[in-house]
Amino acid sequence: MAYTNRGGSFRRYNFSYKAPVELGKVYEADIVEMSRRGDAGVAKIEGFVIFVSGANPGDHVKFKITKVGRRYATADVVKEETAEDDDEGDGDDEDDEDDED
Repeated sequence: MAYTNRGGSFRRYNFSYKAPVELGKVYEADIVEMSRRGDAGVAKIEGFVIFVSGANPGDHVKFKITKVGRRYATADVVKEETAEDDDEGDGDDEDDEDDED
């Protein structure tokens, strides 16, 4: 039995392929689905798969890359501070007035 190459060429892998994400950098994307294990959301940047722990489908999140592989990357959600979190005086105005009495 002879083995032949019917397609005309063998598949060649491009080992110089560089992932579109870098370790330690923060990115922002939509979570499109859950991973098969159900422990992370799946985001895609330029078709490259990123497993984001703590994210759910439909979320738009910022995440920091923790590991980069040849076919996928892993990331953790970055907690954003909003203007309400930065302004400490908004919620404590009533308490401040009570302290003056």
